[in-house]
Amino acid sequence: MEPLGSGDPLRLGPYRLLGVLGAGGMGKVYLGQDGSGTTAAVKVLRPELAYDPDLARRFVREAQMAQAVRSTGVARVLGARTEGGRPWIATEFLAGPTLDKAVASHGPVDEPTLRVLGAALSRTLMDIHAAGLIHRDLKPSNIVLTAAGPRVIDFGIARPEHGLTLTTTGQVPATPGYGAPEQVLGQRVGASADVFSLGAVLVFAVTGSQAFNGGNVAAVQYEVVHGAARLDRVPPQLAPLIAPCLSKDPASRPTPARLASAFAPPRGAEGVWRHGALATDIKQRQREIHQLTTAVRGAGSSPHGMSRRRLITTLAAGGTALAVGGGTAAWWFGRGDESDVFALPPAARTPRAPLSAASGETALTPLWGPVRALGKNSDTPLPVRDVLVVGAPERGIAAHDVVNGKRRWTAPDVNPAGGMLSLSDALIAAADDQGRLVTYVASTGEPRWTAPAAAQRVLAADEWSVYVVTKDGRLRSVSRSDGRIRWTSRVRAGLLDKLPPYGVAAEGRLVIATALGEVLAVDTGNGRPAWRLENQSSFDKAVLVPAVSGDTVLINGRTLTARSISDGTERWAKSEVVGGKMQPSGPPLVRGGTVHVSQGPHTMSYNIEDGSQEWKSPKGYFIHSPVAVQGRAALAINTRMPGDRAAVWAMDLSGGEPALTYSLAGNTGPWTITGSGNRVFVRDGAALLALPVFG
Repeated sequence: MEPLGSGDPLRLGPYRLLGVLGAGGMGKVYLGQDGSGTTAAVKVLRPELAYDPDLARRFVREAQMAQAVRSTGVARVLGARTEGGRPWIATEFLAGPTLDKAVASHGPVDEPTLRVLGAALSRTLMDIHAAGLIHRDLKPSNIVLTAAGPRVIDFGIARPEHGLTLTTTGQVPATPGYGAPEQVLGQRVGASADVFSLGAVLVFAVTGSQAFNGGNVAAVQYEVVHGAARLDRVPPQLAPLIAPCLSKDPASRPTPARLASAFAPPRGAEGVWRHGALATDIKQRQREIHQLTTAVRGAGSSPHGMSRRRLITTLAAGGTALAVGGGTAAWWFGRGDESDVFALPPAARTPRAPLSAASGETALTPLWGPVRALGKNSDTPLPVRDVLVVGAPERGIAAHDVVNGKRRWTAPDVNPAGGMLSLSDALIAAADDQGRLVTYVASTGEPRWTAPAAAQRVLAADEWSVYVVTKDGRLRSVSRSDGRIRWTSRVRAGLLDKLPPYGVAAEGRLVIATALGEVLAVDTGNGRPAWRLENQSSFDKAVLVPAVSGDTVLINGRTLTARSISDGTERWAKSEVVGGKMQPSGPPLVRGGTVHVSQGPHTMSYNIEDGSQEWKSPKGYFIHSPVAVQGRAALAINTRMPGDRAAVWAMDLSGGEPALTYSLAGNTGPWTITGSGNRVFVRDGAALLALPVFG
């Protein structure tokens, strides 16, 4: 958010303007707050355009269109009028990512989520059409995913049914790839045009790719009018529902009412907005918006003593979207002043590999590698969007391109055994040889801010801080906004043992697991102990690696246990017993509402809410193996194969059979496996390779 400039108004209607959220070709969007404390995004037409009667009329009509719709599926308009010759529209904040940002961050949605999304958007179109309107620009960036479900924004080019287009010469009447053929051809448009757009949106949601592609706008529009939609990556059970929406003939498209019934999500699926990674994303944005309004209302401070710079940095860390209902975009914080080393750079896009078919094949062929890329002190490889960061063979750390495995950059002074963290997928945080906390732009390796933290190991990070273990065995919180030490705490835990501790931070708690089988949670605000779990180690004292989902922390070891992150209360525990012996649990992996984990001879999947078993692999020997889930496959390392060779098993999550395998060269390890962007990255001793996955 930028401060108000000399030409900016201080108040519009009941709203005191606090800052500039963004600016576009037609106007600015301000953060406003009325006397009751209600916040709004106040969109104002530029002064030089306000005297154009056509533009002013179009601007005010946008509010009138949105106000005409009575639906929980659209963003509410709080007010609109003209003051001092400047038309303005006030709309509610929507706390959540737009659909395009959600897919970029979390990947394409699964079938239950797609059904919930399709049914909800169909009902919203029913409400829009019942008001006698056509939205005309339904697309992923105009759909915000909130805790209450998807909300449609931007009525900027909405029209009454059968209304004439008022676009100027040369203006594209709808977003290429999402507008119906009749829109592209400039013909009269009816409600079925929104159904076509809905079909294109759903293809993007479930595949991550547009239904119509081309090298330029003209090529995309040609495909919309004359080409066939790309449905090859749409799940077979969903394609018959989506394909009719994309018919070239408007009369052949189903009605929204019919679609709402056809998508019929499974019972309980509506909870997708309240559970899993997307729900966690939404909750974090809700908290950040609350912090924003509280801090601004408190003249630059909050209950946490948050400065303006810290506030903006915090919002950038979470990538908060304050979606402007009825506006033309979702305004994103975090662009910042690039001269400020604490301002987050934009995160790179994740290049996604195409999914392969598993049928008829028995062996995985690497996308690249194996290449000698890791030193003996390397921590677990860390995928961050377009790079994979590892401990280098010579010294320091190195980043490799996820597409081809080529080295992109190195940081020779970093301690590779000290751990690495991703900060908002934009920065890499690590400890250097002198104990300083250092950060680098993930995609380029550009050094950013440094803090003298006396750090031996980086543990975890949240939107406020990076948490480290100091060289003398204490916990330390280092602010992400200015590099200052927030607190230092000495705790009763073995933080400097031979095996390194691992941690996660969320919901006001830092949870640390040690090689001694202790799990300790401290308050992230002051470092004081909150709860402790003892004797969690397996019989062989393997490393404990906690994972978090919402307010639940998952801890491996002698069992896989799910606990309340706030007070440590056990919610459920699961273990696999073979021959009367309890099998140890490997590092847990959270994907949506499911946790995947190896337990002795099997790889297992459990529902995070109640611990019910969702999937179980064929018998192998996966003891302590991490698990990677990409596409339709779960991958883990089977360490007992014929010839005493370890192998990666890729197992179909729908059936569990080992569809594909890859034999590893060594038989001593260490082995690790992690996934991102439809690729699975495997460490085999000093070698690094990338494997494809099937969809």
